[in-house]
Amino acid sequence: MKILIVRFSSIGDIVLTTPIIRAIKTQRPDVKIHYLTRKSYTPLLEHNPHIEKLVSFNERINEIIPELKKEQYDLIVDLHKNIRTLRLKFALKRPTSSFDKENFKKWILVNFKKDTLPKVHVVDRYFSAVKPLNVFSDQKPGELFIAPEETVDTLVQFELKPKKYVTIAIGAQFGTKRMPEHLVAQIIEKCSRPMLIVGGPEDRERGTRIVELCPEKNIINTCGEFTIMQSASVVSQSATLLTGDTGMMHIAACFDVPIVSVWGNTVPALGMYPYCPHQTENYSIHEVTGLKCRPCSKIGFQDCPKKHFNCMNLHDVDAIVNDLEARSSKTT
Repeated sequence: MKILIVRFSSIGDIVLTTPIIRAIKTQRPDVKIHYLTRKSYTPLLEHNPHIEKLVSFNERINEIIPELKKEQYDLIVDLHKNIRTLRLKFALKRPTSSFDKENFKKWILVNFKKDTLPKVHVVDRYFSAVKPLNVFSDQKPGELFIAPEETVDTLVQFELKPKKYVTIAIGAQFGTKRMPEHLVAQIIEKCSRPMLIVGGPEDRERGTRIVELCPEKNIINTCGEFTIMQSASVVSQSATLLTGDTGMMHIAACFDVPIVSVWGNTVPALGMYPYCPHQTENYSIHEVTGLKCRPCSKIGFQDCPKKHFNCMNLHDVDAIVNDLEARSSKTT
């Protein structure tokens, strides 16, 4: 049997599909798994031993339709479920399965602040798409396979022993998910541990400003210096990860790295909190509760629609610092 799993983006969403990939392969070893995603996200999957073939495209899905038609898949498992995947499935004309994205209930939460969503992580909603294969959750976290050439030796490169430093993920696709520079700096100033900042090239200047705000602290800004997998390697060796609602949060969960998550406009009720079914105490969630405007979106905006950004600016810095220090102490 041969199946095609479809998830186009983004970092966190793709990482959260890996429990499904593993469960299929371990429970149904007769199934050959092909995976379709955007070219830019293939590093997250290219070393996954459960995937027989990784298929990717740049901008237009039409460019790989002929190749996919030749495969004659027994089942298309749609873990993205949007207009483009609908067109893809129509073009391939093969049996399909998907999951309930609960979009109407998300709309109710965002627009009326009434939470009617099931208390189910999105990964467990994904598993409903593989019921036709008689595959079920193994209650284990996601997986990320880092090639030796992508592994960062933090001791050699930064004179930092593994599990002796905190990593801070400052990047996010949407601005309202990012921790403000002043908030990160306040946390750093009160922490006793050396810290590494990770992010993409677009985060380099923000990282530099954060370092400048903390001249007396031991902070290394790696934004823009590493690939996504090299940054994942840095995170995997951390004592703790400090992060917003980001892809790095989900990567840390794959390696059982303790997570201190600081939430802005999004809320955990949407089902995208760290996936640690075997060890739920391994992460914490910090939110500014009681705001009438939150959540303002199920994904985010580049700037706060209300202009005050209270969902990030009103965080209890001491509570975050105490949590970060306590979790880091347990791993050192």
